[in-house]
Amino acid sequence: MQEEIKALIQNRTWDLVPRPPTANIVGSKWVFKTKMKEDGTIDRYKARLVAQGFSQIPSLDFGEIFNPVIKHIMIKLILSLAVALGWTMRQLDVKNAFLHGFLKEEVFMEQPPGFINEDLPNHVCKLNCSLYGLKQAPRAWFDRLS
Repeated sequence: MQEEIKALIQNRTWDLVPRPPTANIVGSKWVFKTKMKEDGTIDRYKARLVAQGFSQIPSLDFGEIFNPVIKHIMIKLILSLAVALGWTMRQLDVKNAFLHGFLKEEVFMEQPPGFINEDLPNHVCKLNCSLYGLKQAPRAWFDRLS
């Protein structure tokens, strides 16, 4: 959790602001996962802060949403071409990918459980960047990647 919070802070994912009286405030929660090595032993424990996007209100918290999808036939085609033409294949993994997408809308989120600012306990997070769980997170990441 400390590592995840550190990445969020370094990325300036949010600013703490006074709670707006008429804004919808999205909740947040921690999701935990155990990452395994190929031999089945534990590699590390992963914690991810996730926005509770199910509570977002259309046209208030988000407008356009987008989820890039690739068909399996396209993956097979590209792999077949790579083999036939002798191409080198590489994989790209972007750590905390969705955190790199910028939000166009104003989205407010409760402070992360366990990491509430003691000096500003009633403030909320005004999100600058997308978070996992937000309805517009895939679109924001795709816009940034493009």
